[in-house]
Amino acid sequence: MPELHPTAIVSPGARLADDVVIGPYCTVGERVTLGAGVTLRAHVVVDGRTEIGAGTRIFPFACIGLEPQDLKYRGEDSALVIGRDNTIREYVTMNPGTAGGGLVTRVGDNGLFMVGAHVAHDCQIGDHVVMANNATLAGHVVVGDYAVLGGLSAVHQFVRIGRHAMIGGMSGVERDVIPFGQVMGDRARLCGLNIVGIQRRGYSREDIQGLRAAYQFLFSEDGTLSDRVNDAAERFGGIGPVDDIIEFIRADSSRAICQPKGSNGG
Repeated sequence: MPELHPTAIVSPGARLADDVVIGPYCTVGERVTLGAGVTLRAHVVVDGRTEIGAGTRIFPFACIGLEPQDLKYRGEDSALVIGRDNTIREYVTMNPGTAGGGLVTRVGDNGLFMVGAHVAHDCQIGDHVVMANNATLAGHVVVGDYAVLGGLSAVHQFVRIGRHAMIGGMSGVERDVIPFGQVMGDRARLCGLNIVGIQRRGYSREDIQGLRAAYQFLFSEDGTLSDRVNDAAERFGGIGPVDDIIEFIRADSSRAICQPKGSNGG
């Protein structure tokens, strides 16, 4: 049977795995599903059509699954789906989707969401993502696996953050960030590659060398970015990280790509 503190308020319709632990003064809504081993420490609110995967831990005063902060929201039956083994720290907020974004906000597995982080409506978050203290995502943001968002960073709606990217603390991100890229600044610009993260993920020396060369080529001042992407695909195709970047840039997006200061973005 789930372990429920006497002060917790759990709606009869909530679906709880047998080993769920719900601490003091938590509130769990009617349409919430908590997987095996989920722990709500204390003063946690989980509401709406929210599903939380096995092993996820949620700390005091987090508010999960309450209605989106979007004036276009009209009460549509949207959802928030959170994966396995996440750590969601104090005062984190995560909102469900809207009709304008597919009705689902998704968070992957093994993420760390530090104090005050915010995941807005219709975001799509990969696995092993880290959002440091007070990092915030506006609506419809896509974040790839292993991305790291520094403290007090803010990402504009519809922006894509590529996998293994690093967002510097206090950065405002208005443009897409390539996989493996590192950006920083009040209006974020590329400042290199996330080499430390790449090494930690076990990429080979050859892949890293090829990635460095392709990065220098892609963000040179010769020709247009479109031309350089096509040329890079021919010169460096078959190098896994480079293929990821080329695919990312070629994908449809409502945002331009973050580039180094002074780079030719044509």
